[in-house]
Amino acid sequence: MGIFNLKKRAEITDSIQLSDALLEAFLQDDVISRKMAMNVPTFAGCINTIGNTVASVPIYLYKRNKDGSSKRVNDPRVNLINYDTGDTFTGCDIKKALVRDYYTNKGCYIYINRSRNNIKSLHYVDPDMVTFMYNEDPIFKKYEISCNGKTYKPHEFIKVLRCTQNGWKSTSIIAENATILSVAYNSLKFENTLVKKGGNKKGFLQAAHRIADDALEKLKKSFKKLYSNDSDNVIVLNDGITFKESSETSVEMQLNENKKSNAVEICKLFNIPPSIINGGATSQDRLAYVQDCIIPLMNAICTALDRDLLLEKEKKDYFFAADTYELTKADIKTRFEAYSNGYKNGFLQLDDIRKQENLPSLGLNFVKLGLQDVLYNPENGMIFTPNMGLKADINDVANGKASSDPTDPPDVIASGNEIRQTQPDPADTSGKEKPNEDNDKG
Repeated sequence: MGIFNLKKRAEITDSIQLSDALLEAFLQDDVISRKMAMNVPTFAGCINTIGNTVASVPIYLYKRNKDGSSKRVNDPRVNLINYDTGDTFTGCDIKKALVRDYYTNKGCYIYINRSRNNIKSLHYVDPDMVTFMYNEDPIFKKYEISCNGKTYKPHEFIKVLRCTQNGWKSTSIIAENATILSVAYNSLKFENTLVKKGGNKKGFLQAAHRIADDALEKLKKSFKKLYSNDSDNVIVLNDGITFKESSETSVEMQLNENKKSNAVEICKLFNIPPSIINGGATSQDRLAYVQDCIIPLMNAICTALDRDLLLEKEKKDYFFAADTYELTKADIKTRFEAYSNGYKNGFLQLDDIRKQENLPSLGLNFVKLGLQDVLYNPENGMIFTPNMGLKADINDVANGKASSDPTDPPDVIASGNEIRQTQPDPADTSGKEKPNEDNDKG
């Protein structure tokens, strides 16, 4: 009985998968390949722009400190990622190929050449050369990677995947948006056909009476030369033969306006403001481009690096992160105004600003404080007023008691709402202090 149920369940599963495949075949009217999609200028422009941006962003290794801060550490893996991979690809080449295959193929796959726990080199692999062997369990998924006749474990590859449903294969942006890309591609093909035909419309001939076969053949050859656009041709139609148009020109179809609309829609697929591709981008457009397009992609890359390049014992304290500071820099006026505001308010020091601008440190190991502020230490409850030189315990001041920390000069006596500073009596040898008479008179 159990075997029968398993067999029946398998038949139902196969039927559902077959139905889904047939439904997808019926609904997927437009089939477009990567090569066709890359012929669309806006699509190729988005891919190349993102690739160039990602290639210019360095990725570093950081270590978490106990206080919650992090510190950049020197590690050979950083050089492999950003510069010399040990392969024919440079770090820049790998990042550009990663972006291309991330959006247009089944994912990005980089082989990790290890010698024990040391990584010797990184090797980018064409996704078309990669296949998978996996189980059918939808919960506890397991798979292996096959390449060039050899089988590898998942941890032997860095895998950067887009919209994956199983953890080993991406869903390309072409498969998700075939219709808009097909429209853009077919519009280009239509323009190409018009150029080849010299802009002549399609149509048909209507004759009032039957045409002889030899005359019909000559007429066909004349029209073929007319649409070839390689010479000047004139066709003379005999009496009783008329030409009827069966298509519209690119102007009549508003093809140029449609191209602009399609370009905007394609930019939306990548979360890129159209002005980034077309030119004239504002600082807000560039910031939106970095925040909505580049940073999510860099986070996906760094997460993949954390999983496959770090040892298990390192994953608790170390992590990879992209340095996107250069991308988020505003124009010089806005940036310097922000520095000035931070310096005046005390949360940025001079050497901090110089470091951000890649300038050498001046070695000013002090913190700038304004005399107008009252400083409060929440750990010991002490308050200090720099411009008056007064120090007191906030609880003593509130309760009208003397300072609980008389060892820190100058001593402070809290009396009601008054704070009186004391000074030593030169005639008193006991070491005790008496109230400042000038202050009392005041």
